[in-house]
Amino acid sequence: MHQRPPKKFVPKPFEYHQEIELKIDSLTNLGSGVGRVDGWVVFVPYALPGETVITRIFRNDKNHSQGDLVRIVEASPDRVEPGCPVFGRCGGCQYQHLAYDKQLAWKTRQIRELFKHMAGEEREVNFCESSDQIWNYRSKITPHFDKPKDGVIAEIGFLEVGRRNSLVNVENCPIAMKEINDALPAVHADLRANAKQFKRGATVLLRATAGRVERNPKAIAREEVGDVKFDFVAGEFFQNNPFILPKFTEYVGEKALAGGAGYLVDAYCGAGLFGLTLATRFKKVMGVEVNEAGAAWAGNNVKLNNFDNVSILQASAEAIFEKIDTPAAETAVVIDPPRKGCTPEFLEQLVNFGPERVIYVSCDPATQVRDYKFLRDSGYMLEEVQPFDLFPHTRHVESVMVLVKSV
Repeated sequence: MHQRPPKKFVPKPFEYHQEIELKIDSLTNLGSGVGRVDGWVVFVPYALPGETVITRIFRNDKNHSQGDLVRIVEASPDRVEPGCPVFGRCGGCQYQHLAYDKQLAWKTRQIRELFKHMAGEEREVNFCESSDQIWNYRSKITPHFDKPKDGVIAEIGFLEVGRRNSLVNVENCPIAMKEINDALPAVHADLRANAKQFKRGATVLLRATAGRVERNPKAIAREEVGDVKFDFVAGEFFQNNPFILPKFTEYVGEKALAGGAGYLVDAYCGAGLFGLTLATRFKKVMGVEVNEAGAAWAGNNVKLNNFDNVSILQASAEAIFEKIDTPAAETAVVIDPPRKGCTPEFLEQLVNFGPERVIYVSCDPATQVRDYKFLRDSGYMLEEVQPFDLFPHTRHVESVMVLVKSV
């Protein structure tokens, strides 16, 4: 029996649930396979380049269609067995079925393509640096559960792929650190035993810190990068893959120093990750943070590590560089903005300050390339692009751009 199409379904060029054979030739930056029928694009999650698949169409948009993967007619040699039993249902990972070296190659290629399509540049991008640990690397996960029914909590886990409100039960997460997985069964049991306390659904924090798992989002967590210690609020942002951080911060430091800068400004400094890990290499380091609580934690971390050449400045968003008193020609600025990228106001202030070089760290290469166009047009030249795989088996990639003042 055929399912009735949804009310808003557009029946062209394919009927609802029509099955078609499709050759996959690339991947989107969301991790879906891309194929074409007479030039018409079809996206199929979990299909890999080089594969021939049968896909069942569930949506026709203005310039593409979307389908589910029904069957693989011809598999890619790069297809591997996923490491997780709920891969493909749980929305957390997109690439567990793709050989790890090919994951890195696709992430590198996707950044190259962003330059081409968004900035009109054929740009060489360094091969994506791998994480030293590609399983059990995440130091924080936040599973959810829905409102208990009749005093019973059902699934505790993550959103199901393609669904807005259906969860997949996750009893073990292969990308989460071992301590977290060791704690998960007891956490599930505890939540279910206390289900009557919850009037609605909730998100649960599990943060691995100093050999324990912290569930209280207001507790203090500690992370060590090399011999630098960081204290921060467990529920707040801190990079969640400790295994790649030494290599990641080392690269940023090397590029910040490359032009001979003696001073470092760590804008969007958060708990102070870059400023503090690089402090011993510069005469003076200034961390700038608009968030008052964030600035206070960064200040605590300066004291915790006994740095006497680091100062943390809390600034208003309109006057980020107002208190910076180092000569711009001898200053490197590291920026690591949130996913939405930099505001135009911030970029204008950065250009007006005019540092010798800018190291732009981003968790969203698309907003980074957008911001790059402004910096390029304002007299900064792109010297190098280096991706880092902070989140193996997912579509996410961290990208570092090295920009040098040319005028």
